[in-house]
Parts: sequence; structure tokens; C-alpha cells
Amino acid sequence: MNIMFSRIYLVFCLFLASSHLFASTEKFIESLEQIGAKGAGNEKAVANWNVLSTMSSSSIPRLLDSMNRANDLGDNWIRSAIQEILAKSGLPSLPKDEVVQFIRNPQNDGSSRRAAYEFLSESHPQIAQSLIASFIDDTEPTLRREGVSLLLQEAGQINNKEQSIEAFEYALGKARDVDQIEEASESLKNLGKIIQLQELMGFITHWEVIGPFDNTDREGFGKIYSPERDNGLLGKHTGENGPITWKPCTTEDSLGLVDLNQPFGYLKEVLCYARTEFESDSDRAVQFRIGSKNAWKLWVNNELVFARDEYHRGMTRVDQFILDGRLKSGTNLILVKVCQNEQEESWTKQWEFSMRITDPSGEPIKP
Repeated sequence: MNIMFSRIYLVFCLFLASSHLFASTEKFIESLEQIGAKGAGNEKAVANWNVLSTMSSSSIPRLLDSMNRANDLGDNWIRSAIQEILAKSGLPSLPKDEVVQFIRNPQNDGSSRRAAYEFLSESHPQIAQSLIASFIDDTEPTLRREGVSLLLQEAGQINNKEQSIEAFEYALGKARDVDQIEEASESLKNLGKIIQLQELMGFITHWEVIGPFDNTDREGFGKIYSPERDNGLLGKHTGENGPITWKPCTTEDSLGLVDLNQPFGYLKEVLCYARTEFESDSDRAVQFRIGSKNAWKLWVNNELVFARDEYHRGMTRVDQFILDGRLKSGTNLILVKVCQNEQEESWTKQWEFSMRITDPSGEPIKP
């Protein structure tokens, strides 16, 4: 009887210990999920960090799942926690089957799935490699890139010209990143097949522009000039040198670059506006993708989407800024304000921008 009681008591104690450990683990993970902007909640996470010493690799799927609810700062904490567990338990201890299942589940956040893939690549590289072919249609851009990279590599190894063209065209249709699109296009060009990147990538090439307006001491960025009212559709406009009107501006650049020095001349301390209409067949979530080394603002249907008050840092790049937004069904009015500053160095003469609109996965929505 005493032996039986002792066993029951031992099981009860183990149950209490296990319950306490589970509660502590959940409390710790919740503290990581709740880290807020500018590090709010860091102290709570630090206070609970010692719980990591009691956690094993079996907790990794739970930690990955918590990344679905954490912000970027929380993600960094969770990554560090997983790395510490693996450093203690050893890379092979990663529960690979559960991690693969997590990666394959599109309901999980894209960045969380990417993190899971990186941990899998480090611990079980052959298994990670076997997943790449399934990424070519993935909604997570960084995973899709892996799949497209494999397609490009395989296309380049085909000796038959027609089959190689077919393979590169297939890769091009799956690609979303500009460098991979350019790589596939250049490979097709070398095989005798010319690709029109403007059309393929959906650049907006037809605009109306108006200017110049004053931007002395960079103060024009914050001023509300007449084109900002109702997308400039109403009223008269007075620029830096008197009355001005909208005029057409079209770019032939293969990557959609609109050179504003062409309609206005090589001016300094000025700004201008560009507007266009964009038709959408439905209300939809989109991404506005802009490239510019100048200060700029973007409005869609009279709503400010984003503003960047910075000049001439680096080069203008396609998809330099990717902004989440929406289009309404029907005609959408797009207005861009592009500012030029006072710098005279040769690398500051550019006054330019490019823009295209895609769905959230990067698929171009053609104008």
C-alpha cells in the first residue's frame, strides 16, 4: 500500500512539475509575442529568458508558430531563442518533420516559414534542398526566389536551344525579383528571344507632369501646392515661373524610368508632380513599387500612401520601395510628387522615378 501511494505521489509531483514547466514556457513565449514597437516589453522577455534553460528542441514548432503573432522585434527574439536551444541540444535535434509541415503550410506567416526553412537548411540541408522545387509559386517572396533560382540554374544547363528557351520562359513567368527577371531576359536574348521588360513587369510609362515648383532649402516637400488638391484636376496652377499646365510624359526606358530632366530641364531646388489613371477590375490589395533617389510622396485616390524626405542616397533601383495599399474597382488616380535639391555634384543630377503595381505576391498588374 505504501509503495502504491509512493508511486501515485511521485506521478502527481511529476505532473505538477510538468504543468509548472509548461506554464512557464507559455508565459515566456507569450512575452516574446507581446514585444511592442521600439522594444516595449523587452524587460518582461529578459526576466523570463532563464526559462530557455528548461526548454528542449520539442518546443521549436511552438516557437515558430509564435512568430505568426510577433512583430519584427519579437521575431528576432524568437530566432535567438531557437538558436540557443539548438546550440544546447545540437542541430540534428531539430524536429524536422514538424518543421517541414510548418514550412508547407501557407497559413503560416511568410517570414516565419522563411525562418523555419533557414533552420532546416542548417540542420538538415538535404531535406531543405528537396523542398525548393515546390517554392516556385510560393506567396513568400524569399522562398519563391529559391525556387526560381533553381529553375534558372536548370535552364542554363540545357544544351538544346529550343528546350532552353522554353525553360527560361517558364522561369521568367515565375520570377518576381528584378534581378532574376533580368537574368532570364538576358539569357533569352542570348538565345535569340527578345523580351519586352516594360510590358512584362507592368511599369507605368504614360504620365502627365506639371512643374517646376519651388523647393528652395528643401521646403517644398512639405508645402501643399495646387496639384495636391483633388489630384490637380481642378483649378489653375502657378509654378516657380508663372502659370503652368499638365503635359504628357512617356518613357521608353526598359525598366520604366521617368527622367524628369527631359520635360523640365536640368534644374535644382525644384519639384514637380506626375499623375496617371490606373484601371482595376476589382477592389483589391496591391503593392505600389517605386524607385527613386529623390524625395517623393505618393497619393492614390487623394489618400497619402507614403512620403520619403531623403535625397540622392545610392542609385535609383526598381522596386526600391514596396508599399502595401489598395485599388478600388474602376479608375484610380495616382499622383507622385518628386523633389530635387540644391546639390551640384554629378551624381545628384538625377531627377527621376519608376513605378509599377503588383499583387501582394509580386505578380504585375498591367496598366
